[in-house]
Amino acid sequence: MIRGKSPVITELNERSREIFRHIVEEYVHTGDPVGSRTLSRRMPVHLSPATIRNVMADLEELGLLYSPHISAGRLPTQLGMRMFVNGLLEVGGLPDDERSRIDAQCRAAGKSIEQVLGEAIGTLSGLSRCAGMVVAPKMQRSLKHMEFVWLGRGRALVVLVTEDGLVENRILDLPEGVQPSSLIEASNYLNHCLAGKTLDEVREEALSELEQQRHQLDELTKRVVEAGLATWSGDSSRSPLIVRGQSHLLEDVTAVEDLERIRSLFEALETSEQFLRLLDLTNVAEGVQIFIGSENELFGVTGCSMIVAPYRDSREQIIGAIGVIGPQRLNFARIIPMVDYTAKVVGRLIG
Repeated sequence: MIRGKSPVITELNERSREIFRHIVEEYVHTGDPVGSRTLSRRMPVHLSPATIRNVMADLEELGLLYSPHISAGRLPTQLGMRMFVNGLLEVGGLPDDERSRIDAQCRAAGKSIEQVLGEAIGTLSGLSRCAGMVVAPKMQRSLKHMEFVWLGRGRALVVLVTEDGLVENRILDLPEGVQPSSLIEASNYLNHCLAGKTLDEVREEALSELEQQRHQLDELTKRVVEAGLATWSGDSSRSPLIVRGQSHLLEDVTAVEDLERIRSLFEALETSEQFLRLLDLTNVAEGVQIFIGSENELFGVTGCSMIVAPYRDSREQIIGAIGVIGPQRLNFARIIPMVDYTAKVVGRLIG
């Protein structure tokens, strides 16, 4: 789940590791600089403030701590947070109440994939107090049936059924002048092309035939077919990104410059392209991945961290990723098992 111990951590003596661990845990809890007197009162083994200050100075020299003000306590640097995650973090199991809440919200009966994923990351966002995000799987299943249902006022419901029983729906804005009879003809034409093919295969075959005019469909019906296929199309090399709970990112904002950094992150969330590239890393990694601050260019300005895990289908192939974005001082010990468990639940439901 987490990379092996860093040489820096293993080279510290037991006292230094314990002081460093308490500093990071206090910072995660409060977000404030941690002073030697505070640590002296809270350490299980009594150490004088002077002794603690000497150790803190050594840790600062190693680049694991810094002091935001001359008279302030210490905060972990980005390197310090990474060293803590790699070498000192203890990750436990997910509490039963949080496990039950995730299970309850992620039930799939009667829901589309988007609804399952939306409720999963909504629950994950609420429990973690972070922004939740998920890369939805591309439709690679063999298809059984596709139908256009007339809704009136220039709109139709496109229903897609896979051979293993998955049902997906999309609302389609129809070309002007389309009548219900054109929807029936378009449904019949596409179902003639399906025959156990994937959506990409159907799209390629149908659009090729339409281009060559092998089927005598009227112009409006052709446009319905093209529009219906396009509702599941998009960029074939990318999967859609769904984000929930961005407002949680504002809870840790304490200054105008912090607000500006979060604003830039919101813009990145809206474009989503950089997140999709970042989440591609889960395709070549096992288990939960952790990105802290400028370890990735996306978070270099915002100072945020991300915890993300892939989810898999029944053949153990990675089909998407789910995770959270929050401040650099994420409660990793609590949120890592939360993300990991949610990814496994989502994989079981839609895989």
